[in-house]
Amino acid sequence: MIQQLSPMKELNPVLVRLFKKRGISPAEVDNILSWNLKDIPVLTDMIDLSLASERLIRAIEEGEKIGVYGDYDVDGTTSCALLWHFFAMTGTEVEVFQPSRFVEGYGVHPSSIEAALEKNVKVLITVDCGISNCATADYAKEKGVDLIITDHHKDAAPHIPRAYAVINPNRRDEKDSDLKTLAGVGVAFALALQIKNDLALKGIDIPTLYPLLQFVAIGTISDLARMSALNLRLTRHGLKQIPQSQYPGVRAFFTPEELKASTVSSERIAFHVGPHINSKGRLDHPERAMKLLIAGDATEALEHFTHLEVANRDRRVIQAEVFLEAKKDVIAGLSGAELLINVMYRPEWHEGVIGIVASKLVETFEVPAVVFTDSEEEGVIKASARTAGELSIFELLESCKDLFIKFGGHKAAAGLSMKKENFPEFKLRMMEYLKGIPAPLRTKTRSFDVELGIEEVTANLVKDLDRLEPWGPGHERPVFRMKNAVIQSYKIMKDAHVRWTFTSANKKVSVQGISFNYLGKWNEMSPEELFDLQGKSGLTVQFTLGVNKFNGNETIQLMVDKVIPGQV
Repeated sequence: MIQQLSPMKELNPVLVRLFKKRGISPAEVDNILSWNLKDIPVLTDMIDLSLASERLIRAIEEGEKIGVYGDYDVDGTTSCALLWHFFAMTGTEVEVFQPSRFVEGYGVHPSSIEAALEKNVKVLITVDCGISNCATADYAKEKGVDLIITDHHKDAAPHIPRAYAVINPNRRDEKDSDLKTLAGVGVAFALALQIKNDLALKGIDIPTLYPLLQFVAIGTISDLARMSALNLRLTRHGLKQIPQSQYPGVRAFFTPEELKASTVSSERIAFHVGPHINSKGRLDHPERAMKLLIAGDATEALEHFTHLEVANRDRRVIQAEVFLEAKKDVIAGLSGAELLINVMYRPEWHEGVIGIVASKLVETFEVPAVVFTDSEEEGVIKASARTAGELSIFELLESCKDLFIKFGGHKAAAGLSMKKENFPEFKLRMMEYLKGIPAPLRTKTRSFDVELGIEEVTANLVKDLDRLEPWGPGHERPVFRMKNAVIQSYKIMKDAHVRWTFTSANKKVSVQGISFNYLGKWNEMSPEELFDLQGKSGLTVQFTLGVNKFNGNETIQLMVDKVIPGQV
């Protein structure tokens, strides 16, 4: 039995204050809390879905080879795995293709069509890419390959690709609905559902697609798709199935203890599963991650997962080096004027980590970031961009699209390539554009959701917060603020992290907290300074709530973002 929260009037008082602060009505709260899959928008209500289904069913019936071509990130890889498992349910073997970030780059290319032809593929489905690849669609038609594009990125090319079918809730002629928030893996699931429904009309029944929601959950969370009511429900059902997953490759990411739980958290997906799947695509080729997700048994899955662990460790080392250099470059360039955006470039930076580095720059300096490095092509540089605040990074970059060779993305993140000679002009235009946008819309603000007292930090509050999972854009984990906090003690861990013990002013209540990578953090006071200052002005602590699990024990833990002198 799935446990649901009570109506709003029976919620924890802190959550009532949270929803009121966010302007969420009681009816909207019920929608946010719902697990009901019966009243979500019709997933198959997208242009060209029926057309694509008819062509794929014909390919199945006539024994034509079907190919699936996906992006090299988590969304693309989980989309490929989802369709591989789906077609296996129909008794159909599909050929899977994924590009190298460093050779073919993002998107589907004429060389991708050639690779499909070599495997005798007659119908090629793209997942999480293709909406901007008009020339490739024309090439596929010329070569006799029926190209079915499934994507969720912005439709920004001069025209919709002339493919056999183009399925994208964000294509220019689609109606407005919650379907627009689907990740690429959600669109792939919709295609599978359409085919299942059409096969049923022919009297052919295949197993339930419900287990495939595990891939939808992993891809949606990792791609930072907006957590609309639709994505909340799809993802909840996916996360709930993971501990009992029948897919060895999914189980490989979790400890035996985690697999005994009733569900897994969105945080575990975002900070553990996603980075591991991404690691191979960031450093060389995503094939190993794909093989893990379609592994047939635990032994095979463990072999592939071991490779991902090594790649992820290597990725973290490279990422740390690049971020440290980028951070030093930003600080060296500060002039006293308002920092509008960080546009960074070094030719030697590893292309596979510039997206993460851009995100960390946003987190550190609270403004948008665009991080460039050299591409494989002489004279061409590539970038990953991340937004801050409410700013659409896609719209910001679109103002400079005449400078780009390739460009794509969505509100929160985007990528591009351009001639190196255009870099100064690009940087200048970014600065000028952002001067016309109010600061609150283009910066990551230090805002919080709810102020609470230390006595309100209870196990029941943590439990009710967990029931609001999964968190993501549009449904962010709440940030709390606590005044009059006292640092009873602190401990430095691994020369980087700080474990805090906070108490109330009367010392009657205490709570543990942790700040990861706190030491050396830009523009933050040291624990020693805060400890010395607290007697004069008191402290304000800003944090999210979590649970520390260690040796089978669980304790409430503040995930401390900021400790601020005084009563802010």
